[in-house]
Amino acid sequence: MELSCAFPPGPHTAAHVRIAEDLGYRRAWVYDSPALYGDVWAQLALCAVSTERIGLGPAVLVPSLRHPMVNAAAIAQLADLAPGRVAVAIGTGFTGRFVMGQKPLTWSWVQTYLDQLIGLLRGETVEIDGKPCRMIHPDGYVAGRPVDVPILVGANGPKGLAVAEAVGAAGVMSIFGGQPGWDWCALFGYGTVLEPGEALDSERVMAAAGPGGAVVYHGMYEAGPELLADFPGGPGWLAAIEEFPAAERHLHTHEQHFVGMTGRDRANVTGDLVAMTTWTGTPDDLRDRLAGAAAQGVSEFLYAPMGPDIARELTAFRGLVD
Repeated sequence: MELSCAFPPGPHTAAHVRIAEDLGYRRAWVYDSPALYGDVWAQLALCAVSTERIGLGPAVLVPSLRHPMVNAAAIAQLADLAPGRVAVAIGTGFTGRFVMGQKPLTWSWVQTYLDQLIGLLRGETVEIDGKPCRMIHPDGYVAGRPVDVPILVGANGPKGLAVAEAVGAAGVMSIFGGQPGWDWCALFGYGTVLEPGEALDSERVMAAAGPGGAVVYHGMYEAGPELLADFPGGPGWLAAIEEFPAAERHLHTHEQHFVGMTGRDRANVTGDLVAMTTWTGTPDDLRDRLAGAAAQGVSEFLYAPMGPDIARELTAFRGLVD
């Protein structure tokens, strides 16, 4: 199983990716959520010119944020900056759409988008909004067509997996585990490697893994607020978010997503929640979990480090597979 990493596009992303490259991570994936972070393509370009070997790509792109031609040109530009190192993951949009008050896209919408995008990258003329479109960039402006970049689909259920198969995706990206029938199955996870004797509720662990625990509240709230009623810390978190006007709650639900914790997050996230919802444990515990994921068909693990010491997190997690 390959070990990769994932980051929000922020002020230090390129520096963190350079550290990951030095440590031997296979790829660095960067999130696409412009209401929360910087621009994914601008950050990936900085990473491309700052590194030499590590793979690069967005995970996952939210299709509705950009016309297919915009993403096709961005992919071709990145492929020109980092030839042979680019892969792209695309999904229906979760946080990237919820934070703007919108629901995830339908899979039929995503399939149409993927067909258009893949066709453009092949150098084909495709119909978009009722008009023929084709990449007509002069030589040297972006990578020449066809742009040979593997496309992964962020899929966790039968509809998404069917779309991945229909568009000929190179693989799938999941938050739950291996997906039968896919040789390239990337699993996204976060947490921290415990120091000997370290408590789950220590300040360091809360800073490095607490944001991952808090994300569970964000996701459960979007899936259905009633789900939080019997979940550890859920009632307190729900009461805090419901103090905001209903029409504006989407502006607050995902604050500090995968970066830190708001006051309501910190008031309800516990060491037990971190243990239950993140990849946090002793080195031996985490090695066993990684081996189990590999046995279930996961071929690439995307580790998302958080907290004030990203270099420490990357180094410690990389040490699990040395």
